[in-house]
Amino acid sequence: MTIGGTGQALSRRTLLLAAGLWPAAAFAQKKKPAPVTEPAMSAARTIVAGAPLSVFLSRPPQGARLAIARPDDPASSAIIVVEPRNSVPALPTPGLAGTYELRLAVEKDGSPVILLRQALVTTEPSATLAAPARVGRGQALPVRGIGPNGEQDRVVLVPADAPVEAEGPRFFPAENVEAVLEAPDQSGPYELRYVMNAPVSGLRILARHPVAVE
Repeated sequence: MTIGGTGQALSRRTLLLAAGLWPAAAFAQKKKPAPVTEPAMSAARTIVAGAPLSVFLSRPPQGARLAIARPDDPASSAIIVVEPRNSVPALPTPGLAGTYELRLAVEKDGSPVILLRQALVTTEPSATLAAPARVGRGQALPVRGIGPNGEQDRVVLVPADAPVEAEGPRFFPAENVEAVLEAPDQSGPYELRYVMNAPVSGLRILARHPVAVE
């Protein structure tokens, strides 16, 4: 009885399959999905101007480069170009607020070809500083500075009327947002500055804090 029932069920399925009424997938083996080989790129779409941008890369081709350009720039033109050395490289971003484009490109026949692109908006940068208002000559001055924290940004103590490129006791907030600086030996009005140094903007003072050296 059992054998006969099974034979009838199989015969019915065979007839339905032959007539196109039984799903062929019920008999077909499931095909394995093809492995993904195309590159992939992901990053924040909005970031403070001058801040480092972390980019998540998957399967970049040999010789690939990351670039930040203006949306209308051709493939051969870019503001920033970096050759990624790991799967999450960091790029400096332009120091002016605006609309840009993140690109993954590779060189073919001597010319760059854009493989992937993503819109990128940079917002107006700002910074904050904290330090005592007065300090003795040659004494320790604890300071704190937070801003875009780009790799070349610095917090520096200089005379109040010094130009933007002036040098003095300094530290780099990308490494640590707090430091102890040594006050100058000469008394007078000084200024603690957060100086951003980013592509497009160059040197730009984002914050000032007066310090009297006595």
